[in-house]
Amino acid sequence: MKEKRSFIYRIYREKDIKKTEAKINLFGVSKKFDTNYFMNFRFYTSIVVFVIVFLFVDSGAVLAPIITVLWYFLVNYLMIDKPLKKREAKLNNEAYYYFEVLTLALESGRNLENAIKMACKYIDSEISDEFKETLKQVNFGKSLTEALSLMSLRIPSLTINNIILNMEQSNLFGNSIIETMYNQLDFLKDKQIMDIKAQINKIPNKISIFSVLFFIPLILLIILGPVLIEFMVG
Repeated sequence: MKEKRSFIYRIYREKDIKKTEAKINLFGVSKKFDTNYFMNFRFYTSIVVFVIVFLFVDSGAVLAPIITVLWYFLVNYLMIDKPLKKREAKLNNEAYYYFEVLTLALESGRNLENAIKMACKYIDSEISDEFKETLKQVNFGKSLTEALSLMSLRIPSLTINNIILNMEQSNLFGNSIIETMYNQLDFLKDKQIMDIKAQINKIPNKISIFSVLFFIPLILLIILGPVLIEFMVG
């Protein structure tokens, strides 16, 4: 593994590699590529873009560096930043139901590990897959606290990570977590309502943009169409 990664360590700073690796790890068990693949892909495609623009585009010597830099950041946005935002939203939507089931399992007298197992058994979702991975690490010898801590490195949502932190502390110190979980559930529910309201508030703006781009040109075409036809015929 070290030999495969040696090339990127020659062209990137170790700080940048670790920062990118931490971001890619936030895709969790569903990640489709590793740090080595992403950084090589971005590097080589940037070279290809530079060469193509430099050789085949007018004023390529001026445009090539600019377009290459734009491509460099576009790759980062399309492959990491945008999918991570989508994953964060999806995890936040799934969180309420998962933690509600987990809390009910805790109320029935189960300990935290067994409550996680029960929630994973009855819920099939992306957040459930992350908890299944956590349980797998426990089976391989890690403590539940350590496995939860590692899980937080795979979750891009601060809201969920705050709940995981409470679970870690409860498991470590043996405190009751039920009341805390109910508080977190209330917070998740309020957050979902706020997110829905925010989406609703964006609708008028989207409609306005759609109107400008579609309806206004169409109305102008209807109004001016006869005039243009008469002008062309005449």
